[in-house]
Amino acid sequence: MSSIDVSVGPPATTARLSQAGTFAVVAALVVLFMAAAGAPTPLYVVYQKNWGFSATTLTIVFAVYVAGLLASLLVVGGLSDHVGRRPVLAAAIALEATSFVLFLVAGGVPMLLVARVLQGLATGAAITTLSAALVDSVPAHRPGRAGVVNSVAPVSGLAVGALGAGALVEYAPAPTHLVYAVFLALFVLGGIAVAAMPETSARRSGAVGSLRPALAVPARIRIEVLALVPILLASWSLGGLFFSLGPSVAADVLGLHNHLVGGLVVGLLCVPGALTSLLLRSWPVERLVVVAALLLAVGTASAVVGVDAGPAVLGVVGTVVAGIGFGAAALGTFGTYARIAAPHERGALFAVAYTISYLAFSVPAVAAGLATTAVGLRPTTVGYGIVVVALGIVALVAQWLVAARRRAAARPALS
Repeated sequence: MSSIDVSVGPPATTARLSQAGTFAVVAALVVLFMAAAGAPTPLYVVYQKNWGFSATTLTIVFAVYVAGLLASLLVVGGLSDHVGRRPVLAAAIALEATSFVLFLVAGGVPMLLVARVLQGLATGAAITTLSAALVDSVPAHRPGRAGVVNSVAPVSGLAVGALGAGALVEYAPAPTHLVYAVFLALFVLGGIAVAAMPETSARRSGAVGSLRPALAVPARIRIEVLALVPILLASWSLGGLFFSLGPSVAADVLGLHNHLVGGLVVGLLCVPGALTSLLLRSWPVERLVVVAALLLAVGTASAVVGVDAGPAVLGVVGTVVAGIGFGAAALGTFGTYARIAAPHERGALFAVAYTISYLAFSVPAVAAGLATTAVGLRPTTVGYGIVVVALGIVALVAQWLVAARRRAAARPALS
């Protein structure tokens, strides 16, 4: 069957993607946006060397992206529930392309900061809209596929972006330009794909009101959402460490100066995470979150010991184990959100989830940058890892409590 359906309506014939084609395009756009987010990571140490800034400045460059992303989530996170998915996606792609033009011409930290803020704004607008569009367009006979893609695609994109950029920086010419030129071209293609998509969400009133910064979770699902907060904090704060200071740890602590290795550091976390999300997609989400919390705690503890005392292979193995936990956490949390949200709640609920995730992704990373400047990279990395281990333990306790609550609620019904 063709992936293009042709519908005729006044005043002309228009071609639109089928439901399956729309789902595939939306999944590809999730990967593209997240790959773009991960691409600057191997370049941080290049910029730091060329422009001579501190670890604190490095993490600020990382964090302003998240500040823009969070601002976008708070303002337009639920907008696509009112105006439709396509207009928000088109605007996000245009803004992302603008940011890559600024990356191409950046000659210092100020322009780099502006480009990262714009990229964050674009990603924040896109990611909740894409998450909702995946649920909108999922095939009726495969309802769980949206949760799988919502967990696999972002982690895969981060890995692809970091590894691809690391390879280009190390082996291709113009390391601070070629990466961005490639992504600029890809986002032009993404804009064309969005133009071919049908709208997946009906328009409804309240668009202006939805722009007021607010985060709310419907009361009927609040307990389930709150129970997932500790695992979101554990997994995304670990990701923030790897994406901000991971290449620096590889270079300065482990003595690995190849820029591809900087990308591989991120890949060791994200690739196992993506594979885990794919392979464990049939597991119950409650079990996934418990397994994720346990593996994040154990893997991070092992990685910290490997960085602090050696051998380095222990750090590698611990990172892979933590990466499996990272993937299981993404699958369990976003699989839960896809299951419990009503259609008109999806954009706003994913905005809440991503707000929590990206606060965990950025705030601890900036604190780590300040600590690195003050006390050094190795002790900062060890202390950061200990906090992640503690969050993993809290996540286990939270899941035990919510499971006990479910059992207690079920007893009257059984009797």
